[in-house]
Amino acid sequence: MAQLWGGRFTKETEDSVFSFNESLSFDKRLFYKDIEGSIAHVVMLEKQKIITLEEKDAIVKGLTSIQEDVDKGNLEFSSEYEDVHSFVEAKLIERIGDAGKKMHTGKLMICFMTF
Repeated sequence: MAQLWGGRFTKETEDSVFSFNESLSFDKRLFYKDIEGSIAHVVMLEKQKIITLEEKDAIVKGLTSIQEDVDKGNLEFSSEYEDVHSFVEAKLIERIGDAGKKMHTGKLMICFMTF
């Protein structure tokens, strides 16, 4: 299973933890909003000079290609991923490399500020 928090623990994670954390089976309906929100976020990051224009362009192109591949049936959601967000991020990093890791810069702070 691909999880964003992997590699931080010294022992193998039990399968029951993955089953408990899994939400992709029902939150995959958020896929298009996740893509749309991520594109808006990286546009803001570039405007604020947090990422470069080249990084923004690579991320947007990668996200667009993921959406197109899902639409065409060339890419399917897999139980390998914990949720829709980890699916999109993992696929993005596979496609564009390290620039994909910058997609969520600052997003966690935004989430906390809304509560």
